Amino acid sequence: MTDLSTIRMLQKKYGFYTKKKFGQNFLLNEQVVEQVIQGANIGLDDVVVEIGPGMGTMTNSLGEAAKAVLAVEIDEKLKPLLAETVPMENVELLFQDVMKIDLDQEVMERFGAKQYKVVANLPYYITTPIIMKLLEKQKNISSITVMTQKEVAERMQANPGGKEYGALSVAVRYYASAEVLTTVGPQSFYPAPKVDSAVIGLTIRNKPPVEVLDEVMFFSVLKGAFQQRRKTLLNALSHNLGFITKDELREMLVELGIEAGRRGETLAIEEFASLSNRLYQFKNSVDNQ
Repeated sequence: MTDLSTIRMLQKKYGFYTKKKFGQNFLLNEQVVEQVIQGANIGLDDVVVEIGPGMGTMTNSLGEAAKAVLAVEIDEKLKPLLAETVPMENVELLFQDVMKIDLDQEVMERFGAKQYKVVANLPYYITTPIIMKLLEKQKNISSITVMTQKEVAERMQANPGGKEYGALSVAVRYYASAEVLTTVGPQSFYPAPKVDSAVIGLTIRNKPPVEVLDEVMFFSVLKGAFQQRRKTLLNALSHNLGFITKDELREMLVELGIEAGRRGETLAIEEFASLSNRLYQFKNSVDNQ
């Protein structure tokens, strides 16, 4: 399934053509498939959810390496094609939008497994929403290994102070440890994308690296701090938080040892946690007056 002539033959046989609206770029490189499976540390006891099997290039290899695979594909036009290319008995196909289903429930009902690993070749246009849905909503995932745009992978593992560092960097760090496993050129896909890709591995933490009193407040602060990157933290948050005045926020930042003139991109996750905790306490005191 990594041979371009085979893919074109299957396209002609089933009248299937890639769709821009689904961001379809099918992986051709067998070496990359092996790197993904090794990087995901798939073993014979593992249940794996594959998001975006496409034409099944990686699906069969996952089936050989894992106990069971649930391949979730949004494009129902691929149903007859995948029925031919993925004949393995331990692989189940589910034609659904992954944003609209509960993977924890699907895995439990189909395989009786509570814990599972995710492997995905994600459309670049919806990578961040899918990653955040997996991290925030699905509680039984042990790891996520994902092929994505290189720039997005770099943002996921970025450190404070760099231009790649943003809300996604902090959010990923809150839920997981991240490591870019390999980079992949456009020639490894059909059709070839216009940008380089990367495989990034996320190992889900047993608990976050910081104590957060209220996750809603924590992520609101993240969003506010990075929404307008050129603004100082003081200006960005005073514009986004309606329950605290600018002077009160300035005083709070001083108390926490955070200079009001700093920008969100310079704050470590520990500083975001302490700030959001203090804001949560402040809001509660205001609400209870």
